[in-house]
Formats: sequence, C-alpha cells, structure tokens
Amino acid sequence: MSLPAYDQNLGEIHNLSIPSGTLTPEERYKINGHVISTLRMLEQLPFPKEMTKIPRYAATHHEVLNGTGYPRQLTAKDLSLPERIIGVADIFEALTAADRPYKKAKKISEALEILQDMVEKNLIDADVFNLFLTSGVCMEYARRYLAPELIDVADVSRYLSQSISAG
Repeated sequence: MSLPAYDQNLGEIHNLSIPSGTLTPEERYKINGHVISTLRMLEQLPFPKEMTKIPRYAATHHEVLNGTGYPRQLTAKDLSLPERIIGVADIFEALTAADRPYKKAKKISEALEILQDMVEKNLIDADVFNLFLTSGVCMEYARRYLAPELIDVADVSRYLSQSISAG
C-alpha cells in the first residue's frame, strides 16, 4: 500500500478537498490496514498443508485485476481463481450488507450494476461474475441473508457480461 504523506492531517482545507468518497488518504490508509492485520494474524496459525493458502486468500480480497487494489497491487496474472472468487463475493456482500452503521444496504439491482461496471473496467473477473449469476449463488444468498425489500431482481441474465477478463 502507498504510504500517505502524513500520519494524519487535521487541516480543514485538506479534509474538505477529498476528490471522491469521504475519507482522506490518511484515513483510507489506516482502514486498509485491516488486510495487513488479517495476513499477519492468519500467518501465525498452524494450518494443515491443504489450507496453507488461506492467509493469502484472506489478504487478497481487495485486489483487483488491473493492479489498483490493495495491499499489494496484484494484477490479473497474479490472482488465482479462488482469489478472484473471493473478490466478487466480498464486494457483493459489502454492497448488500445491512449491518454497517455507515451505509445503507443496496438493492440487488444496484449491487449487480456496480459489479457489472467493475467487470467493464477490468476490476473483477467477468467469468467469475457470470458464474456467480448463472449458478444461482447470487439469488440463493439474497433469499437467505437479505431483507425482502432488497431483492428487486428476478432474472439476473441482464447483468451477464459479454467480455472475457484479462489473465
């Protein structure tokens, strides 16, 4: 992750000049640090041989195909299929989660439009996104975990991506 210029900046102009979102670079850096903490904690656990990749998988959930994710700015060629799957699942869950005090849960249609846009921008894997939709996992998750008023899509086929991801 790129280290911000300051540990914190309490200046009003700096804090009011955020180009997008609501966090300063310093606040974003601190929040993004949860991935590093996750990796450090999980690497200390004695996983059985068949589970030794779990720390990497958990610490890769904010990486994206074009290398602009964090903490390591991995690209499509660096991301395994399980890591790509976790990325799509994490984004969908974050968008639709109702237990976050800082944001309202999005409807399925809104979440799928955002994911579709992320496919078009080569941030997430198109094939994984399409599988998420066509396998029924998306709607099964929605029915099991989301409030009925958030489930505003019956047919997910309109969100299917026509492009194939890089890598």
